[in-house]
Amino acid sequence: MARAATATISLEAIRHNYSLAKSVAPDQGALAIIKANAYGHGAVEVAKALSDIADGFGVACIEEAIELREAGIKLPILLLEGFFSADELDYISRENLWCAVHSLAQIDIIAAAKIDTPIKIWLKMDSGMHRLGVAPDDYQEAYQRLNDLTQVKEVVLMTHFSSADEPDLAVTAEQIALFDKVTQGIEADVSLANSAGTMAYPEARRSWQRPGIMLYGATPFAMPQEVADKLKPAMTLSSEVIAVRDLEPGEAVGYSCTWVCDKPTRVGTVAMGYADGYPRYAKSGTPVLVNGQKSQIIGRVSMDMLAVDLTDIPDAEVGSYVEFWGDNLAASEIATYCDTIPYTLFTGITRRVHKKYI
Repeated sequence: MARAATATISLEAIRHNYSLAKSVAPDQGALAIIKANAYGHGAVEVAKALSDIADGFGVACIEEAIELREAGIKLPILLLEGFFSADELDYISRENLWCAVHSLAQIDIIAAAKIDTPIKIWLKMDSGMHRLGVAPDDYQEAYQRLNDLTQVKEVVLMTHFSSADEPDLAVTAEQIALFDKVTQGIEADVSLANSAGTMAYPEARRSWQRPGIMLYGATPFAMPQEVADKLKPAMTLSSEVIAVRDLEPGEAVGYSCTWVCDKPTRVGTVAMGYADGYPRYAKSGTPVLVNGQKSQIIGRVSMDMLAVDLTDIPDAEVGSYVEFWGDNLAASEIATYCDTIPYTLFTGITRRVHKKYI
């Protein structure tokens, strides 16, 4: 029998979440963002599951797009980081990829390229994230240059929000206002909204939405939110108890003896560790479910194993089912205990964890 560490992926939940993203802006397009192996869920499998309802996909780089094309995915694919070298443009043109442009230097490279099929360009403005994007003062010129090139089929205007997951901040409204001011007079499709923008900012729902984390059933918000409450978790991370022992007060559990029993304690060892992607920095007290009952991690997470408290779960034994996050335990709750975000939990799952698609 194989090691029990498993990530069960509900493709139906992902379809539901994509449809939810579409429902809040039904007259606009939505690119399903499946970069980073669909946030750890399996890019090819997710793309195939969405191919009959999605308007297209978004990935980070050409390698991720090639994987999808070789798997038979025919829908448009946007390269969110654009191209890294001129030799990528031939493949981008040939395979009908859409490509972000975030610098004036990239426009020079496109202008010098000899390609057979014009490319659809998504021109990114730096409206305040200060990561990628053409400066606002240069944006109109960049648009005109691209629009005049025979190598360019169409230009979509885009930017990226830095703080849409924090609705109390004025930053997102300021970014939208700046973007609208700079692009005034340009007749083109527009894309502003990531998951948080799609869910909470009606004014950001333009021609194209870019739902990412919401596809996988996790909310970008720290507080309850109307759309977030309708999301369905897509990944359940689970394993089994592989050993049980009874310890006395004063006995320690795990590396460096960081957790010491203060009473008679029944301890279960579970086949799940940081080499599987479960965070090593998870604190003692981080919740888990054993046979559906709430328990907690005790001691440090090891490479291949961790310990859970079974004292109050008398029916737990070797082979008992352990859920780390999923349908019954929100990834966002676990992320809070680990001082991180669901994105890192999902993308951190390693290849030795068996993926089961349902």
